[in-house]
Amino acid sequence: MQFTNVSRKTCVLKGHPTVAGAGNGSPTHNTPLKVTPTGRAATVTVRPHGKAWVRLTFVQVQGEGDGYCVSGKTPAACSTMVIGLPRSGKHQVALNDGWWAECDNKVTVTPVSAVKPS
Repeated sequence: MQFTNVSRKTCVLKGHPTVAGAGNGSPTHNTPLKVTPTGRAATVTVRPHGKAWVRLTFVQVQGEGDGYCVSGKTPAACSTMVIGLPRSGKHQVALNDGWWAECDNKVTVTPVSAVKPS
């Protein structure tokens, strides 16, 4: 996931994001996911119009249409997600088209990076 500093000031980020599923509307009405951090966090300086990245890996929904979770839990689908960036607040984001789905209310995250993940 890519983030762009749209302010006129340089910002400094360090750490792993929080992630929550949400509908359209207020980002305060959300369902937090259990975050498993990976990798070591380093300080990332993001100048105005600069970019930073995080990689989010969800437990995949299996099957077609009426998908299922291997764990037996019911898949969750949301139209938006709320990403909490360290030292930068929470930001509500959406796909260009459609919904995102996940199983088990878990996500694995990388720390904020100045380098786009491959």
